Amino acid sequence: MIGDVKGAQGWFPLTHATVYVDHPRHAPQEHTLNIDFINPEQGPGARVAVELTEESALALVRAIHDALAAAPPGLASANQGK
Repeated sequence: MIGDVKGAQGWFPLTHATVYVDHPRHAPQEHTLNIDFINPEQGPGARVAVELTEESALALVRAIHDALAAAPPGLASANQGK
């Protein structure tokens, strides 16, 4: 497990995340950075998809980096290898 995510049916354990660039299903842009958070063992309902513009994706990367940099010592690496 790499985390938890909340979908339409509530919270479920996240086992996979796929990141790719493709044509979005809902966003008005021609291409987006897409992230699929899934747990295949729980069926098709255990999926949360995100479509981000290039600007939003880069802002998310910066926000994740900033949050990890501000975390207490050891927090960011505490779960590595689990």
